[in-house]
Amino acid sequence: MRISLCNEVVAGLPFHEQARLAAALGYDGLEVAPFTLDAEAPHLLPAARRAELRRMAQEEGAPITSLHWLLLAPAGLSVTSADAALRARTLEVMQRLVGLAADLGATLLVHGSPKQRVVAADGDAQRAEEAMVLAGGWAAQHGMTYCLEPLDAGQTNWASSLAEAVEIVTRLATPGLKTMLDVSAAGNGEQASAAALLRRYLPGGQIAHVHLNDRNRRGPGQGRDLFRPVFDALQDCAYSGFCAVEPFDYHPDGATSAARAIGYLRGILET
Repeated sequence: MRISLCNEVVAGLPFHEQARLAAALGYDGLEVAPFTLDAEAPHLLPAARRAELRRMAQEEGAPITSLHWLLLAPAGLSVTSADAALRARTLEVMQRLVGLAADLGATLLVHGSPKQRVVAADGDAQRAEEAMVLAGGWAAQHGMTYCLEPLDAGQTNWASSLAEAVEIVTRLATPGLKTMLDVSAAGNGEQASAAALLRRYLPGGQIAHVHLNDRNRRGPGQGRDLFRPVFDALQDCAYSGFCAVEPFDYHPDGATSAARAIGYLRGILET
């Protein structure tokens, strides 16, 4: 089982130290939040900086596997807005972030960004779907996957369940567009367990990624969610993608949270 660390957990460190720490703890790579690379315009990172980041991650033993939290920066983006100029700006950023992911050596992008996809009026959901079609196509051009991440209704009102996200990506049938499962969001919004959801939907091929986190928003092993059933489901369904550890509440701090999570998860896998 290949496990990445979401780099914002240790974003206080220089990037090469993030990768070095992740590798030393036993992670197989980094899932990068673009805003940690540039808080204003990560989609415009110069080519030389992209090459440097890719090289550093590889040399430290934690290559960049994926990107997530895509639309936090620049501020004010939306895939549902009826404002034509804002929509064009958002789509440009998304396309450039796909290019960034390819340059960094990633194979996958996770579209969470709940505030940037809120449906407030008729037509909003259609615009969001159109954005996903474009993003999936851009990712496919680079041999990558673009994942629409289901997030619970406490965070957003579009694609707020795995069933809804599966229905969307299945109906759109766009090469490069898949969905995924976030254990915390599932715990806070689904009737079925994360393991049951994986067993239900993995065989259909729509799930391409998994976020490992507790419903209390801390790391795996720091709450009441059990992750042995999650790994059993992944292995029984022959899942071959990455999982990424993505806590939001870093207790007692980022580095300790990262260490606690990978120790807990590797212990499950070894037994």
